[in-house]
Amino acid sequence: MGKQVLVVGAGLAGLSSAMFLAQRGIDVLLVEQRADTSMLPRAVGQNQRTMELLGYGGIAEEVPTATPTTATFRIRIAASLPGPAFREELPDAVTADTGILSPAGTGTAGQEKLEPLLRRRAEKLGADLRFGTELVSFSQDGDGVTAVLRESGGAQTTRVRADYLVAADGNRSRVREALGVDRHGPGGLGHNISIIFDADLGDLVDPQRPTLHVLHNEQVAGVFVTMDHAIGRHLLTTAYDPAKGQSPTNFTTARCAELIRVITESPNLEPAIKAVVPWEMAAAVADRFRVGRVLLAGDAAKVTPPSGGFGGNTAIGDAFDLAWKLAAVLDSTAGPQLLDTYEAERRPIADRVVAEALRLLADRGPASPAEGTEQISDQQRAVELTLGFRYRSSAVIMEQDDLADTEDPYRPTGRPGFRAPHVWFRRNAEKLSTINLFGSNFVLLSGMAGGFWAEAADKVAARLGIAVRTHTIGAGSAETDREFLARYGIGTSGASLVRPDGVVAWRTADAPSDPAQVLLDVFTTILAR
Repeated sequence: MGKQVLVVGAGLAGLSSAMFLAQRGIDVLLVEQRADTSMLPRAVGQNQRTMELLGYGGIAEEVPTATPTTATFRIRIAASLPGPAFREELPDAVTADTGILSPAGTGTAGQEKLEPLLRRRAEKLGADLRFGTELVSFSQDGDGVTAVLRESGGAQTTRVRADYLVAADGNRSRVREALGVDRHGPGGLGHNISIIFDADLGDLVDPQRPTLHVLHNEQVAGVFVTMDHAIGRHLLTTAYDPAKGQSPTNFTTARCAELIRVITESPNLEPAIKAVVPWEMAAAVADRFRVGRVLLAGDAAKVTPPSGGFGGNTAIGDAFDLAWKLAAVLDSTAGPQLLDTYEAERRPIADRVVAEALRLLADRGPASPAEGTEQISDQQRAVELTLGFRYRSSAVIMEQDDLADTEDPYRPTGRPGFRAPHVWFRRNAEKLSTINLFGSNFVLLSGMAGGFWAEAADKVAARLGIAVRTHTIGAGSAETDREFLARYGIGTSGASLVRPDGVVAWRTADAPSDPAQVLLDVFTTILAR
């Protein structure tokens, strides 16, 4: 049996990969040894960048989002839920107005709710998803990957041939280990137990004020969050230490109930324990994201502590980047070298988010950080990481002597490598954001005097066999034109080329003497033709 792409693992990275690939017409098979999607909210919340990508995938409207009254997500560090807080972390005024950054909101779904959405969408788009199926072994050659699969608990195996394999099989990735890829970073940070339980906690939890409780007392060192206010479902995660003889077997139903009574200060509470799941906290980044025809994504490529919520968001970012590049290579509109840009672009992002998650983890102890140690807030850092990131690779034509790796997304510059800025404009009677134009093909944006770019793009697209959409922004609105030109850093006859992932690939301030030839050279470089 042959497939274009085999995806191993059905976490956020794997399911997103299957969805984005199937959306691009790729024949994709996903295998997962578990029987179903996760029931744990391991990754909670979707930042605006992730919601943009999920919008491109067609499911953003199904993801619950924060409203103005619930957007004030706070982190409360205390010994218990009703006890006094050691301190609280609240959104600051600098990053409060996220509406000027993107038309997308922020999602509030836990992994246990997002994975089924991804699964249904991937299946609807034609992806072949096989739960209860494990990867036994694989090998690769110059033309593809041969994998041996087996239904969980069964003896009979099946051989599958694929052009490429996406390893999304988690922190302890067997694919990564089989490839001999080492990792850098602290590695294991501790052992944890997640307890899902139902209980009516009354005024201890406020559905109008989502809160992550970071708890520190003699019996519990961990976090508490409400998963579903409607049914009173909550999650308590606490650490245990094997060096002290502790193990998951210590967390009996009675022991879990007692810990819940401790954090709620409710000695008579009888919580209904729904699940008790052990897991390891870790921080590490793979030294390589691509080995031949095998590419690592999600926790197989990097794993972060849960602080900051970067892990799941970064996994979906990996998936989108891989999907458009794999699709371009598989349909021969790009050379295989385009896949080298996946590691060049995504591994620096992984290093940054792991470092930030570790910093946040260290700052969320019972003691307050020393005064004067923070120059910018956690919210500002997060916004720059998720919307002010920069890619550097052969798929971006950088401007000379431009060494910046991040920028303030509230003051976008439109420079190549950065995410294309959000600007509102009108097309006919419809109000759109520039962000709404991306996600599928390359898009060439120009100012009011740049109508000639459409003809040039059509010539290049026909010659290379690629799809390029062109848009003249601001026609009929001087205000929109000024904002667009300022944010994208071009003149009225200039142009900005935006990749399918919404990242600026190239720009020119003014019209060159031969626009078609310039575009041809640009696409030839970006697509490794």
